[in-house]
Amino acid sequence: MSFHAATENMAALLRSARLLKFTPSGLLQITGTKRNGLPLSRLYSGTLGIRRTGVCSRHIGPAVENAPSRLSPYTVGCVRNYAVAREQKDEASSGVQSKQAQQFDSALSKLDNSVRRTGRITKTMLLRVFHDICRTGYPSGNQALLLLRSCGSLLPEVPPVDRTELAHHIWTKLQELGSQYDVSHYNAILKVYLQNEFKFSPTDFLAKMEAANILPNRVTYQRLIAAYCQNGDIEGASTILGFMKSKDLPITEAVFNALVTGHARAGDIDSSKNILTVMRNAGIEPGADTYVSLLTAFAEKGDIDGVKKALEEAENADCSLMDRDIMQVIFALAKAGHQQYVPEMVERLRHERSYIPDAMNLCLSLITHGQEDVAFQVLKNFPTLQMDNASAESYNLGNFFLRHCVNMNTALDKVANYCRDLQQSNLHTSPFNFTLLCALEAKNIGLSCGLMKQMKEQNLPVRPHFFWPLLIQLVKDNNTTGVVELVKTMEELGVAIDTPTLSNYILPAFGSLEEARQALKDAGVSVESEGFLISEIRSLAANDLAMLYTQLSDASLPSLDFSVFRARLIVGFRKSSDVESMVKITELLFKSERFHGQSTTSAERGGYFLYSLIDSMTEAEVQVQKDKLREYFKQLQALNITIPVNIYRGIRNLLDSYNVPELIKDVAELIDPKDKASAELSMTGPRATVTEDKVETLENKLAELKAENKSIDLTLKQIIQALCAEENLQRALELKQQHEEHMTAGGYAILINHCCRNDNAEEALNLKREMSRKDSSVALDASKYIALMKVFANSGKVEEAVDILKEMKEKDVMLNDTHTTMLFHALSSAAAKGGPTIIRRLQDTVFALGLAKPSANLCSPLITAYLDSNDLSGALDAALECQKRYNHLPRIHDILVGLVQQGDTELLQKAMDVVSQERGEMTMLYDLFFAFLQTGRYREARKIIETPGLRARPGRLHWYAEKCIAHNQMETLEHMVDMTAKLFECDRDEMYSYMLRLCKETNNWKKADALWTKMQEENIIPRERTLRLLADILRSNGQEVPFEVPESWYEQAAAPQQVKSTPTPATSEDGPDYHIRVLALCKRGKAKEAYEMVKGADEKGLVFGPASYDHLIRALLAEGSMDDAMALKDIAGSHIPGFKMSDTATNLLIVTQSKKDLVTDAVQTLKSMLQVNHVPSQLAITRLVQALGRKGDVSGIEDVQKLMKGLSTPLNFSSMLFINNIALAHIKNDDLDSAVELLETLYTNPDNHSASMSFVFRKILENGNDKVLDKFSVMAERLANHFACYRPASDLFLQLLDMDKVEDAKFMLARCNAVAEQKDILLSFMAQKSQTPGQLGKIQSLLSLIPDFAEEDVVYSYLIKCHVVDRNLPAAEALMEQMQKEGVEVDELSLKRLAVLYRKEGQTVPFPEPPESFKFYADKLREKASKAPATAEE
Repeated sequence: MSFHAATENMAALLRSARLLKFTPSGLLQITGTKRNGLPLSRLYSGTLGIRRTGVCSRHIGPAVENAPSRLSPYTVGCVRNYAVAREQKDEASSGVQSKQAQQFDSALSKLDNSVRRTGRITKTMLLRVFHDICRTGYPSGNQALLLLRSCGSLLPEVPPVDRTELAHHIWTKLQELGSQYDVSHYNAILKVYLQNEFKFSPTDFLAKMEAANILPNRVTYQRLIAAYCQNGDIEGASTILGFMKSKDLPITEAVFNALVTGHARAGDIDSSKNILTVMRNAGIEPGADTYVSLLTAFAEKGDIDGVKKALEEAENADCSLMDRDIMQVIFALAKAGHQQYVPEMVERLRHERSYIPDAMNLCLSLITHGQEDVAFQVLKNFPTLQMDNASAESYNLGNFFLRHCVNMNTALDKVANYCRDLQQSNLHTSPFNFTLLCALEAKNIGLSCGLMKQMKEQNLPVRPHFFWPLLIQLVKDNNTTGVVELVKTMEELGVAIDTPTLSNYILPAFGSLEEARQALKDAGVSVESEGFLISEIRSLAANDLAMLYTQLSDASLPSLDFSVFRARLIVGFRKSSDVESMVKITELLFKSERFHGQSTTSAERGGYFLYSLIDSMTEAEVQVQKDKLREYFKQLQALNITIPVNIYRGIRNLLDSYNVPELIKDVAELIDPKDKASAELSMTGPRATVTEDKVETLENKLAELKAENKSIDLTLKQIIQALCAEENLQRALELKQQHEEHMTAGGYAILINHCCRNDNAEEALNLKREMSRKDSSVALDASKYIALMKVFANSGKVEEAVDILKEMKEKDVMLNDTHTTMLFHALSSAAAKGGPTIIRRLQDTVFALGLAKPSANLCSPLITAYLDSNDLSGALDAALECQKRYNHLPRIHDILVGLVQQGDTELLQKAMDVVSQERGEMTMLYDLFFAFLQTGRYREARKIIETPGLRARPGRLHWYAEKCIAHNQMETLEHMVDMTAKLFECDRDEMYSYMLRLCKETNNWKKADALWTKMQEENIIPRERTLRLLADILRSNGQEVPFEVPESWYEQAAAPQQVKSTPTPATSEDGPDYHIRVLALCKRGKAKEAYEMVKGADEKGLVFGPASYDHLIRALLAEGSMDDAMALKDIAGSHIPGFKMSDTATNLLIVTQSKKDLVTDAVQTLKSMLQVNHVPSQLAITRLVQALGRKGDVSGIEDVQKLMKGLSTPLNFSSMLFINNIALAHIKNDDLDSAVELLETLYTNPDNHSASMSFVFRKILENGNDKVLDKFSVMAERLANHFACYRPASDLFLQLLDMDKVEDAKFMLARCNAVAEQKDILLSFMAQKSQTPGQLGKIQSLLSLIPDFAEEDVVYSYLIKCHVVDRNLPAAEALMEQMQKEGVEVDELSLKRLAVLYRKEGQTVPFPEPPESFKFYADKLREKASKAPATAEE
């Protein structure tokens, strides 16, 4: 039968269907075994959204242990594997198809992770995936299936009606974008209809399939049967059954399950029960799904006895029902209004492993359907909540329940009762607070206020900041009436309106202070608060100093913190000519304690004010107001007002930079007389060092003590230590000889250590024997024992070295990781000077005594000894012996390299056999690959790496790449990168980043530029760090960067997303040559030249492909040639109909427009990009927002922010991007109060205390706007002092340091001492600066101000890194020497850095270089740091 005939017959059957007597035995023809395949619904069908009906799969997600089956059957095998979409006429390019595959994998991963974790997805997540797929412009059939199938019971928090609407929207949108639907898509939408209990006409549905030329299959008919049965329409179901029989389609268990439901909903429960008999007669044994259908049928009727009987039958039939099956029954009972039977079913739940996620989804579905009380019964049955001894933190498992109640607008009384019950039952520590948080997030004023009233009744604290989110929304809506009502509510609840609430959240709703006062007064709200008083003081401070003095001098005025009006007072002083009032107010500040803050005295506060006043004025202002300031300072002197010397120095530096020496003299008269002597001292000076006569002084002291017959032990030790520091061993030994009876173990240890450091083995041995004779029980520390062993071994005293090791064992000297590393260096040093016999003896002794565990590192010196003597056979035998005895293969790479170089195939085969047997064939192949690379046998290496089945091993590749970088082996590294191009799972960006790192170290920008071209040829998507590295190389060599950083991250990602292929116009034979030459010029940064060539080609009638035009447009935009780029776009459009720039080009256009301050055009470009569902880059949005901030366009930034919130995929913006730039826009508009209010609103929320506003401070400092700086410094201090929020103050402090304003930073630190305690922020600054050349001074400035914020070894490691980055070897050596004298151990990472520096400078490394990679030692230091707190606690 033809397709159309079959469909028409089916439709006709449905239209003419009459009520038939159902006779299953005569109608059904069953084929096959007892069950037609494994019902995938038993594996997975999503969360509990509605009751199941027949072929509508199980709705509660599976157990956690079955997590892998959660999504895979759902998206791949729930019905059938995804059908391949029919071929499109305008087929997308292969690049787009590749992009589709990537996006599908990404979308699948997102949804899969959510379902694995929670058994559900959120609507927000689904919409994000939907928007991501739409942006390609070519949604695939697989992607459409994924989206459609997610619109059912996987969304338990969304009402079924909304889920169906969402499915329809997705269906229509994807169809508009060209998605081709087949029968699997129609089956998917049917499934969604069933899960959402959406009523539809099966006849119309089949008609739509017929119109789309889609032939229904067996699954379609099964789901149409389920749809009829869901509505109790047995007639319609019978018609389809008859049609399936005529087509010889098998009748599966799913059909019977649907019929059980259908008969029950038709009111014929007996026929429902008889279906099970029919199934058995047909050779199908009823399974769990069938019994669940029957249980649900009884539950909907409220027949609890029938439910119990069905449960008993299932148990007798050995059909095990899981918790999720019982939950189906609970859901059916609740939805049908039979809640009284729910507790009995809840008791049957066995709390299986999957209980928690399944029960959470049941609760969410119940709440969505208005059954909150039943959901609460289930919640209280959670097993975790019944643990009496659980910690308080674990009792918050009802959060999801309370949040969903708020989201579904559950009545206040119900929500409050739930909170009380949870709290009284000790099931939640703070349910009211959490529910209030949810209500505030939802901007639900009624529920929020109601909850706060309930909290007040419960004697729970209600604080002013609880109202801030509501006030923000009301102010945003210009709802002054709402603000007043909310203030009245605050007063009713007895919540005091504090200053931040009044200033930042209430007053902005009114036009003026008077208007606010009157409105609140009319509403019966008291206006005699501190907030109104402070607002009035601020206003007077800026506008009327005389009236301000009157107000401040009033004895009835309450005490005020000066910081709340200091900034306004500075503004008033700067613009006022009333010197008399200025002097009176200043006198008040110096002498009155009413304005005394907790952290400063009156003199300090007044002094800081004077400094801030001068600091806020520009040079021009100071020059103009010089006479006023001189008079002001003279009158202050007449009143005997004094300032501390450090304040004077700060003011002096400012005035000196303004070139007003006469004012400096006037300020100098204000210095406290007792401090005047020190005022002329230098601001900085060197640290105290050991004077040359220190030894002489100590020797005199020694003589005096001896003359007085007092103990000289300590003084003698100090003299010896001082002499050793001055490298005067001879004198130290003479002193030791003179006062031998007074020598202590510490003195001997100092001398022994000095001898070891100078390789004086004989003297060290004599001292050690002498110390042992005096006291044989004395034990040195491990490092000195190892130093002794090293110097003895190096000088051939093997037995003495062995004796030292034995003594360490006898005296229980323990070795830590650092000592083990020292032991390795000692053995390595001995290997270089002795032979294998000596090293084997020492190594065996160490391991036999158990001083250290065998490791590859400790075994390697023995191999080194053989290799140094060119004994490869001995080296291999020794390595194999280590493998046999200790399970380590030390230096196998070096052995293999030597064997390959010698061409000893017999030994090489022997080595490979052992490696393959012990470590596996893949390890052996990698070892051989690296050996061939090292020896330059690249052809053999390529054959190895192209072995079929070989996978990338990132750890091995990283190890060899680091080795190449450390030894400056560019050719070898380049060959490795080239050979691994097709290696399975090889991270190509990582491989190229290794080469770029070596280019940076060798300053080879030409090689870096060539690598950039090769990366583009491989179509690699570089990470942001790779682009930054490449850009840094090019910029440091004065070369132009051919991409925007990090814009070009999207360039490669967007390259496959070219516009649809269009027929390419005919070109001349020279066309390909032009194309290649244009691309080559673009890659060399000669876009202008390429543009001229394209214009010339255009005049000759030559036409390029869309990719070539787009590439050149990008290159022109990267150079800032926007006009040429737009002209080229017009040329392309004239030849290629529908030509559109790629996402990368459009992003570059936005960046260019933003840089040229064409913000209106940039916003329009962005909107046009979003209209076609394309994704802007992070860089484009950042530059646009910054340009809007420079223009002062607040509304523009807010518009862009709204547009970005509409994106389904977040672009990983900094949380402060929009806030910082809105603040800068306010500053640009001279609206400082709004800027401060914005930031204070942010930082007064404890969740935002770590947000950084360094960008704002940097721009303020760069612009030199003292007025703004003072305003914001006040804000930072206020946040620190009142809200314990130290990030703004820390940001300002570090920005001042970064701009070399050390004195300003010092005063900032004095005003806010807590900055010195922000260890993480300070360490981050030091780490950041140590990566850039020329930043050592800034770190030293930080250490001079806060010397003890980090451990000494950490500070030294960063200082060494600075010297290495600066390539300052003498300074690094001096620092190393200083560390040795101070007894500070140099960590291995620093040693590795220094070794690289020595090689760069062409010098021999004077110490054994740590053999591992930089990453290895960095990870080791991180691990050590993470363990430090635990050790301290112990």
